[in-house]
Order: sequence, then C-alpha cells, then structure tokens
Amino acid sequence: MENLLEIYGEGAVLFALGGIVGLVFGAAAYQSKFCLRAATIEVAQGQFGSRLSIWLIAFCAAVFGVQFSIAMGWLSVADARQLANVGSLSGAIIGGLMFGVGMVLARGCASRLLVLSGTGNLRALVTGLVLTVVAQASLSGVLAPARVYLSGLWSIQGGSARDMLALIGLNASGAAALAGICFAGALVFAMKKLVPVSQYGAAVIVGLAVAGGWVGTYQIAQASFDVVSITSVTFTGPSADTLMALVTAPTVPMGFGLGLVPGVFVGAATAAALMSGLRIQRFGPDTPMERYLIGAFLMGFGSMLAGGCAVGAGMSGGAIFSLTAWVAVACMWLGAMGAKLVLDRPQAVTA
Repeated sequence: MENLLEIYGEGAVLFALGGIVGLVFGAAAYQSKFCLRAATIEVAQGQFGSRLSIWLIAFCAAVFGVQFSIAMGWLSVADARQLANVGSLSGAIIGGLMFGVGMVLARGCASRLLVLSGTGNLRALVTGLVLTVVAQASLSGVLAPARVYLSGLWSIQGGSARDMLALIGLNASGAAALAGICFAGALVFAMKKLVPVSQYGAAVIVGLAVAGGWVGTYQIAQASFDVVSITSVTFTGPSADTLMALVTAPTVPMGFGLGLVPGVFVGAATAAALMSGLRIQRFGPDTPMERYLIGAFLMGFGSMLAGGCAVGAGMSGGAIFSLTAWVAVACMWLGAMGAKLVLDRPQAVTA
C-alpha cells in the first residue's frame, strides 16, 4: 500500500478503490435487484417476499463484514464522520421520512436510480440528476439554511453518544456474531421464497462491497502521511461532488467518491449488457414526470438532512452502528411504507 501511495498518490489510489468498489456494487446490485424501496413496498402490502430477503441479506452481510473486520483488527471506525462528528437526530428523523416518501414517488432510492441509469432508464437518469442538484443546494446553496435549522433542532454529540454498540455494551465480536446469525436467517428466508442463488449471492456481494469500502479507505488512511477520510459506499454526496466538479472545475480532484459513482454506473451497464438488459425507458402516461421530480426533491434534501441515502446511512452507517444512521433508515422505512399506503388508498367516489 505504501508503494502505491508513493507512486500514484492518495487521490489516485482512492479513486481506483472507489472505482473497483463501484463496479462490484453496480453489477451486484443489478443482478440482485437490490432496492430498499421494493423491500418497503412488500412489507407495506403485507407480502414478505424476495425483495425483502434481498435487502436483509445485503444489510446483514455489510454489518457482518464490517464488524468482523473490526474484530480482526483490519478496521477501526472511531474516526468515521458518522460516529466522530456531531450528529442530528432531528435531521435523521425528518430527513429519513422525507427520503422514504421520495423514493416511493421516484420509484427508487439514490443508488437504485444510478444503477437503473446505467441500463438506459432515462427516467432514472433525469431523476438522479435533479436529486443531485437538490442535494448540492441543500449542502451549500439556497436550501442550506433550512437544512441547518432542522438539523439543529435535536443534535447529538459525537463519540460514544452516537455509537450504538457503546450504548448497549456490545463489542465488535458480539456484533459480528449477531449479524452472522441474522445473515443465516435471511438466507433461509430467501431460500424459502425460492429466490435464485445467483440473485441472493449477488446480494451478499452488495453487502461485502460496503465492508470493502470501509476496510480499503481505512488501510489507505493508515498508510498515508496525509489525512484521509474513512468512508464507504454512499451516493448523494459523491454524486453532488462529481457533478459540481465536472461543471465548475477544469480539473477534478481524485477521491473515493469520484471513482465510486462512475464505477457503479459502468458496473450496472456492463451487467445489463451481458444479461440483455439494456433498454431505453422514458417518461409516459403511467410514469408522470412531476411525481418523479417531487420524489427527487424530497430525496435530495432528505438525504443531506439525514446524513446519507438509503445506502450511505442505511448500509454504510448502519454497518458501523451509528445511532443517527439507524434512526434515519428506520424513518426511511416508515416514510416509504406510509407513502405507499396513502398512494394505494382507494379514492372517494363523488357524485
């Protein structure tokens, strides 16, 4: 690692790592049909089926991979922003609910939209671009004051106050064992639902890609003389950074997120091409643009408020047991299920 950093520099190595993780994640997410929105809809309809099993397998694999790596000494997440920095419970709650509603309206979360964009889905591409612009406006633009205000309603200190394992008195070995049991249960669940091995096997890879991001960036940070942020798979922030860098800077600074976003796109496109899944899809009467745009706005603002998207908070943050991440993903579930129930409610017939 030291030799790679000396020859190519931290930025290039992080970019390459992000690209590799993105390729793996994108291809596996396409193959597995990994999607939080689909899982929440199944639960809202009382149908505990294949999409729920896929999400559970990916989530449990991510938690097991991260906590096992910590127990083995390959990883430390004490300096990760989701644990070390001051957090916001109000942001996690409000932003999580907004994101959950938004992903139902837009028919996909940030990661799913990126994966679908790689297959030729123009609805997902346009929605993802709007989401990215709104996220940037929420971070440092016209929507930033509203985000700061809502985040400040209920803040929480970093360190042990945000570490769920410290709060419940469980170490990484215990967390890995618990995740392993849940992972085995999720596999049995998938088998009972007759999910193809190729599909739930790919879901395992989705989860392990999240763990790989944490371990890889930590190893680079340990070997580097410069300060390197420990991070993993997340989409809203890196997508906004990538878009803004492309349209505002003649040269783009290398980094993990900059490699991740195109990596996922290429990985999904490659998998779709190999499986004859490339197909142009446009907006139509049954897929009204205004619904997608409202969803994009809610997800863009909600993800910045919640501290991450369905993968950034729900998977990467959840795998390191960040309290705010678990609250955010729980609210994403609630928001999505509530939105689905409201949208499916029979309309009153008027005379």
